[in-house]
Amino acid sequence: MAIEVKDLMGRVAIAVREDASFADIVAAMKRFAVGAVTVIDAERRPVGVVTADDLLMKEADPVRHSVSIFESRERRREHEKAAAVTAAQLMTSPAITVAPRSTVREAARLMHDRHIKQLPVVDPGTGRIVGTLHQRDVLRVFTRPVEELEDDIRAVLPEHGTFAVEIDRGLVRISGRTEWRSQAVALVERVRGVEGVIDVVADVSCDKDDLIVMPPLL
Repeated sequence: MAIEVKDLMGRVAIAVREDASFADIVAAMKRFAVGAVTVIDAERRPVGVVTADDLLMKEADPVRHSVSIFESRERRREHEKAAAVTAAQLMTSPAITVAPRSTVREAARLMHDRHIKQLPVVDPGTGRIVGTLHQRDVLRVFTRPVEELEDDIRAVLPEHGTFAVEIDRGLVRISGRTEWRSQAVALVERVRGVEGVIDVVADVSCDKDDLIVMPPLL
């Protein structure tokens, strides 16, 4: 069974209102020891995100009042953030969010692809923020109890056949036999897809090889 975001997320929604001041944002980041906060509207719906990098522009950007017409759009935006004093002015919009019933694997892929360390969790019915998922929450799948991990692995194994499963700190070794080689390959891929599995070593023999590669015709 796939682990969902709701199983790992923090129930505290780390967020500030659009009119939150620079000092309020810094205080929220310090209080929760995070590098970003979600910006929400009056209905608690995420509208953007402010990161520590956004705040650092206040010190890193020496030009706050004069803007050259030859500057890039990105550089002009940096100047704007350096002069910003509220969350609405500082934030990057829209906010990248995830739903409680999304799988942890989907959330991890989103974090990786977007280079972000935390995701606001949003109720799909109301659009309101209900929690926060951090990278450290996602990494907890690799510390699952062995018994729980083995149950999930056996749930994806074929109903017919006997397979031995050994688990050592997330490394899974499977031995057994299948009728077709393609079944053995599919078995390994299903096990590798179980949350908490770091890698799979397969010692699975097969009676028939249906994956023989034919040489190209000359």
